[in-house]
Amino acid sequence: MADRTNTVVKVRIAGEEHTIKGNATTEYIMELAKIVDEKMREIQKVSPNLTRYRIAILAAINLADELLKVRNEYQELLKLMEEAN
Repeated sequence: MADRTNTVVKVRIAGEEHTIKGNATTEYIMELAKIVDEKMREIQKVSPNLTRYRIAILAAINLADELLKVRNEYQELLKLMEEAN
């Protein structure tokens, strides 16, 4: 099993380098950064005049929306499985 403690990874998000520290694998942290970068670039492409701060806020809101939808779908699936048993 890979060591998941005190991982430090340099990633590039929206053209800026960031150092991320966490208790996950390098690959996992890089995948998270890739998702954030893609979301920010997607928003910037549609609204190029927004500040980096506003782009980051919109990216966070969009990602939170996706998370909440998946959580709700998961709860519905759990409910269906309980009813089936």
